[in-house]
Amino acid sequence: MNPLLKLTLAQAQQVMIDVVPQSHALGLELVEFAPSRIVVDLPYDARLIGDPETGVLHGGAITTLVDSTCGIAVLTTLRTLRRCATIDLRIDYLRAARPNETVRCIAECHRVTHEIAFVRATAHDGDASDLLATAAGTFVLFETLDAPAVFGEVKT
Repeated sequence: MNPLLKLTLAQAQQVMIDVVPQSHALGLELVEFAPSRIVVDLPYDARLIGDPETGVLHGGAITTLVDSTCGIAVLTTLRTLRRCATIDLRIDYLRAARPNETVRCIAECHRVTHEIAFVRATAHDGDASDLLATAAGTFVLFETLDAPAVFGEVKT
């Protein structure tokens, strides 16, 4: 069984978000995780502003949020823990994120083959009916990981 699915939310935050330096630096927060479905927040941070005149977050921070959330959704779908990497990620930006608002990404892995996983995601900043982005991603799956090595540092 996939060891990710045995973790508490706090443990999953530590393993899925905090061990990735870029995700940790952005302050990504795991809100919800279940097999195939992940919710991650990007809290507003003035360090991530892309346009100082408007206070809008930089698109790169939102791209990282979407990519990370999609990758985690893939990992929770697998029977055994494996490494994955983004092959393709298409993000359609529908509008800019509102200043001072947390951006939430919801990703669902909807198909997994032996070597490829397919994910869809949406992002909003408080109103799920007013999306700021939609995404579709394809991820390659690599060999099985040594789960004890990955989870050896998890604080319980």
